[in-house]
Amino acid sequence: MEGRELSSHTHDWTKEQGQHCNEYFQSAFICSCLSIFLGGIFVILLNRAVYFVLKLLGVKLGIKMVASAPRLWVFWKRRFQDWVQMMLSAQTSVGRVLVILVFLFSIGSLIIYFINCYSAIQFCLSFQDRTINIDLFFNVFFLFYFGLRFLAASDKLQFWVELNSIVDFFTITPVCVSFYLQKNWLGLRFLRALRLLELPKILQFLQIIKSGTSIKLSKLLAVFVSTWLTAAGFLHWIENSGDPWEGPSNFRHLSYFECLYMVMVTMSTVGYGDITAKTTSGRCFLLFFIIGGLMLFANFIPEIADIVGSTKIYKGSYVTMKGRKFIVVCGDITLNSVTAFLRDFLSQESGMITTEIIFLGEQAPDLELETVFRCYSAYASFFQGSVMKNEDLRRIRIHEADACLILADTCSATPYIEDTNNIMRVLSIKNRYSNVRVIIQIIQSSNKVYLPKLPNWDWKKGDSIICFAELKLGLIAQSCLVPGLTTLLTRLFVRENTRVDFSHKCLLQSKNILLGHWHGIQGMDYNVLTGCLSYNFVDMTFQEVCRICFVKLDLILLAIQFRQGLYANSILINPPSTVRIQYNTMGFFIARSAIEVKRAGYYCQTCHSDISDPDDMRKCRCSGTSGSSAPLFSASENETAIQEYLAPTQRSALNINERKSTILEGKSSDLLLDSTGMFHWCEAVPLEKAILMRKRKLGPVFRNHIVVCVFGDANSSLIGLRNFVMPLRASNFSFNELKDIVFVGSLEYLQREWEFIQNFPKLFLLQGSALSCVDLKTVNIKHCAMCAVLSAYARSTGNQTLVDTKSILATLNIRSMPFYRHSGAGMSLGVSRGLVENQLPQLPFKSIPIITELKVASNAQFFEQNIEGNAGDFHNQHITHFCKGTVFSDSFLNSLLCTAYYNHHVLALLQTLVTGGTSQQLEEYLAVETSLNGSCSNITQFAPRNRCKLALLPVTDNPDLLDGVLIFFGDMYCKALDMFGIICFGLYRVLEEGYMEKIRYVISRPSSSSEIFASDLLFCLVPFDTSATHLSDVVENIIPKGRRSGLSTVGGIF
Repeated sequence: MEGRELSSHTHDWTKEQGQHCNEYFQSAFICSCLSIFLGGIFVILLNRAVYFVLKLLGVKLGIKMVASAPRLWVFWKRRFQDWVQMMLSAQTSVGRVLVILVFLFSIGSLIIYFINCYSAIQFCLSFQDRTINIDLFFNVFFLFYFGLRFLAASDKLQFWVELNSIVDFFTITPVCVSFYLQKNWLGLRFLRALRLLELPKILQFLQIIKSGTSIKLSKLLAVFVSTWLTAAGFLHWIENSGDPWEGPSNFRHLSYFECLYMVMVTMSTVGYGDITAKTTSGRCFLLFFIIGGLMLFANFIPEIADIVGSTKIYKGSYVTMKGRKFIVVCGDITLNSVTAFLRDFLSQESGMITTEIIFLGEQAPDLELETVFRCYSAYASFFQGSVMKNEDLRRIRIHEADACLILADTCSATPYIEDTNNIMRVLSIKNRYSNVRVIIQIIQSSNKVYLPKLPNWDWKKGDSIICFAELKLGLIAQSCLVPGLTTLLTRLFVRENTRVDFSHKCLLQSKNILLGHWHGIQGMDYNVLTGCLSYNFVDMTFQEVCRICFVKLDLILLAIQFRQGLYANSILINPPSTVRIQYNTMGFFIARSAIEVKRAGYYCQTCHSDISDPDDMRKCRCSGTSGSSAPLFSASENETAIQEYLAPTQRSALNINERKSTILEGKSSDLLLDSTGMFHWCEAVPLEKAILMRKRKLGPVFRNHIVVCVFGDANSSLIGLRNFVMPLRASNFSFNELKDIVFVGSLEYLQREWEFIQNFPKLFLLQGSALSCVDLKTVNIKHCAMCAVLSAYARSTGNQTLVDTKSILATLNIRSMPFYRHSGAGMSLGVSRGLVENQLPQLPFKSIPIITELKVASNAQFFEQNIEGNAGDFHNQHITHFCKGTVFSDSFLNSLLCTAYYNHHVLALLQTLVTGGTSQQLEEYLAVETSLNGSCSNITQFAPRNRCKLALLPVTDNPDLLDGVLIFFGDMYCKALDMFGIICFGLYRVLEEGYMEKIRYVISRPSSSSEIFASDLLFCLVPFDTSATHLSDVVENIIPKGRRSGLSTVGGIF
C-alpha cells in the first residue's frame, strides 16, 4: 500500500510540475517577448511624439527647443551608417562573411530545435541540456547582428516591425529569460525557419546561381520550405501546449515530424485523416492555413516542377552528328517567328532534310511553342540561353555551326532598340567565334552601317544583312513603276514547294478561277540560282552569252559577277557590250534546279553545238573547265575597259536612233545628280513649298503620278520613306521619266520624314487621309499611275488583325471610287470637276491601280469579295491578290533569311534590283548625314548612270499586229535581245476583262513555247541608253510560226 501511495504521489508531483511549467514558464517566456516587442514600439513612438511636440513648441515660441547635434558627430554617424549598410548588404567581403554566418547559425539553431523536440515535455527542457550553450552562442551572435541592423536603419519603426526583427524578438529573448528561470523552453524557436528566405541572396553572393531561372527556382523553394517548416512548428507548439483556457487537459503529444506530415497532407488536399488536430486553437489555425497553404501549393509546386523539368530539357548541350550540318537561330524566338521560319526553311529543303535547326531562346518556350518543337523534333531543337554568354554559345557548339541566323521582331514598337540588340548579338558571336557565318535581319536601313564596322564581319564569307525597310519599300516603289513586280521577284528569289489542289471546292466554282489559278502558279518552280560560266564564254559580250544560254541551255541569264579583276565582287545586271566575260565569272540564272545551271559551267561550243535537248548535254573532256585560273586584264586593258564603259553604248546590229520605241538620252548641262551619280538630286526644298494647298487656284497638274497614302502620327516609328523614294529617283531614269510623288497623310508624321527626302525632286505633301474621298480627289488620284498604301503603326499586344485596319479601309475606299475615263486632259488642283466632266467625253469606268502593305499576311482575306461561302480559306484568297501583285506583306521578306542561307549572292542581286543602286559607301554617308550632296558634273557620272532598269513593256501598241498571228515567248526573247539588248523574263497576262479594269496575274519565266498575246505585258531589263515604251518593233521583225486556229481570248486561256 505504501508503494502504491508513493507511486501515486510521484505521479501527482510530475503532473504538477508539468502544469507549473506549462502555465507559468510559458507565460513568462511569451510575456517577455511581447513586452520587448511592444515596449520598443512604444519607446520609438514616444521619442517621435516628444520630438514633434518640442519642435512644434519651438515654432510657436520662436525658440529652438531641439539642439542640433555637432557636425563632427553627424559626420561620423553618417559614415558609420554607410559602412554598416554596405556591410549588411554584402557589398564588402566582411559583409558577405557576416550575412553567410547569420544564415548558417540560423540553420544550426533550427537543427538544435529539431533535436530538442524529441526530449521536450510540454515544450520544457532541462536547463542542464548540452545544446543550450551552443544555442546561447548563436543567439549572442544574432543579438550583435540585430544591433548593427538597428544602428544602420534610417526608419527605426519600420525596422522594428519587419519580419527578421520579429524573428529575433521571439527567439533571442527566451534564451536570456531561460538563464533567469533556470528553465529552457522550446517556444517559438521554429521561427528560425523563416531565415531560409535569405537563401537565394546567399547563393547569389557565392555565385552558385546566376541565371534568372535558377534565382526564381531558389526563391520558390525558399518560400515553400520556410512556410512548411514554420506552419508545422506553430502547430507542434499549439497541440503540445493545449488550449490556454482549457489548461493542459486537452493537449496532445505530437512529434514535430508528425506535424510536418499533417501540414503537407493538408496543403496537398489529400487529407488522410490519420493525424488530426485535437485542440481548438490548432483547428482554428488549420482553417486559415488551408486557404493560404492550398494557394501556395497549387501555384508554387507546378511552377517548381515546370522550372526543374524545363531546366533539365533546355539547359543541356547540343551533341553534333558526324556528317550532318546544323544552323543556330536566335533573336526573336516566338510562336509566330518560329513557325514562319520552319515553314520557309523546310519548303526550301529539296529531298531529305539534312540540316538540323537549333533554336536558342532567352526564355523557356510556352506550351504552344513547345508543341511546335515537339512536332518538328526530328530536325529542330530548342535550348535556353543567350548568345551574349560564352557558356551558352559553347553548349550549342556554335563554332561548328554552318551559320547563325538572327531573327528580328519586324513589328516591334521600338525598331531601333530591336536592331541594336541584334547588332550586339552579332558582336558577341564575332568576338568569340570569328569564322561563324552570320545572317541578320534589320528593320531600319540606317542601322545597317554599324554591321560592316564590327570586327570579323566579312561579306565574302557569306555574312549577310536583310533590311526590311530597304527591301520592302524598294519592292513597293519598283511595283509603282512595274506593277506585279513584287510577285515576280518573290517567286524567283524565294524557293517554295507549291502544290495545286484542283479538287478544292473554291477552285471548282468557276472555270475562269480554276484556269486563272493554274496560270498564276506557272513558273513557280523557277528560281534565281548561281553558277560559274564555262571558259568557252570568255571574251564574249553579255548579250551573246544570254542568247546561247537561252537557246542551247534553256536558261535565262540576268546578271554576272566577276570574282577578280576590274569589276571584282560587283553585280552587273544586263551590262553593256563593252563588258566582256572573264574567267571564273559567276552568273545569275533563272532555272528549275542547280543541275540545269551546272550545264552553263561545262558548256563547250565544239562538243555541244549540235545538241538540241539540254537534258542530253554531258560534260566533255575538252581542256579547261569553269573556274580555272587564268591571267586577268592587264593595267592597260583595264584603262581601255574603263574608257569603253564611260562611252555611250554603240550597237552595230541596229541604229537605235532610227527606232520609234528607242531614244538615246542626251546629257543636258543642267542635270543634277547626287555626289555618287546614282540618284537625281535637287537643292533642299522647304517643307512649306512642298505642301499642297486645297484652296490654291493654280497648282501642279498631276497626271501619271504616284500617290502614297501614309498612316502614322507624331509618335509612330519612322518607316523610312527615303527607301521608297530612292529607287524612283535612280539616275538610270532620265529626268523626264521621273514621276511626281504625292504623299498623303498626317503632316506631323510627314514632317519628320521630310528631313531625309527633301533633296529629291518632284515630291509633294498633302495634309489629309486616304480615308477621305475629298483628299484623294484633291491629288487627282484617278489619273495616277499607281497608289501605294503604307502604314507606320506597329503591332499591338491585342488582336494582331487590327493593325492593318486603316490600310484595309483605305484600300477599299480607293477601290470603291468610280471614275470615268476621259479622252482629254486631266483635272488639276483648282479646276472645277463638273466643268471637266461636262467638256470631256466619258468612257467606261476605270479602276485605280493600287498596292497595299499589310503587316499581317492573312488580312488579305478582307479584300476578297467574290468567293462565296468560303471566307475562311486564306490560302486561295491570298494567292488571288498576290498573283495580281496588289498586296505586299512582310511575310515574304521573312523567307529571304532562308534564301540568304542557301545562297547569299542571290540576296545581293535582289538588293541591287530593288534599291536603285545603293552602295556601302552611300549607306555610310547617309548614316552621318540626313540628306545627299549634289554634283553638276555629268562627265564623271555617266558610268554610274549606265545601268539597266526594270520595265513592264506591252507587246505592241497596235493589237492588230498580232491578229491571228502566232508567236512565242522564245521568239520575243531572242529578237528583243538582239535588237535592243532587252532581257524579257516574265509575263503580266490578262485573266479577265472586268468592268473597271483588266485583271492580270504574273507568270514568271514563261517557257519558250508559251504563246504571246497582244494584251500581254513583259517584265524586262532595259539598258540605260534605251527608253522603250513598247515592243512593236520586235514583233514586226519576228517571223510568225503560223496562224491561230479559232478565236483567241483576252488572256489566251481557252
